[in-house]
Amino acid sequence: MHHIIFLSLGSNLGDRLANLHNAVSALPPKIQPLLQSSVYETSPWGYSNQPDFYNQVLKAKTHLEPFEVLAYLKSLELSLGREETFRYGPRLIDIDLLFFDRLTLSTPELTIPHPRITERAFVLVPLAEIAPDLTHPGIGKTIQQLISSIDTSSVNLIHSSFS
Repeated sequence: MHHIIFLSLGSNLGDRLANLHNAVSALPPKIQPLLQSSVYETSPWGYSNQPDFYNQVLKAKTHLEPFEVLAYLKSLELSLGREETFRYGPRLIDIDLLFFDRLTLSTPELTIPHPRITERAFVLVPLAEIAPDLTHPGIGKTIQQLISSIDTSSVNLIHSSFS
C-alpha cells in the first residue's frame, strides 16, 4: 500500500541548494518524490545566530510505515553529512516528516502532523505552493487558511521549481 507523505527539507551550511537537491535525489527507492515546491530562503527559527536557511517541501509516496519513514530520514540525513549539534542549530540537511496520509499520532519519538507546522512560515509557504487545499487533520483547516494567520515576510523565493 502506498502512503502519501509531505516532507520539509532545510539546509543552512555549505552549498544549500546542492544539499537540498542531494537529499531529494537520495530519497528513492524507499520514498518517491511526486511534487516539489520552489526553494525559499528563510531566517533561522528557534536560534537566530546562524546563517539563513534554504527550505523546500515535497509531496511523496512510500510503502514505509511512519516509524520506518522517521528512521529512514534520520539515516539519510547522516549519510548526507549531517552532524549532531544543538536543538535548532545549524545543519547541512534537515528532513522532517510533516504529514503521513491523514494520520494523527503522538508518541515521544514521533508526532504527526509535525507539532510546530502551524507556526512555521518556512514550512507553510512552500507547502501552500504545492498543496494549498491540504487539510491539517488535527485542526481541520487548510494550509491556505493556516498561512493566512502568520507572518510570511521572512520567506523569500530563491529558485522556482516551476520555471
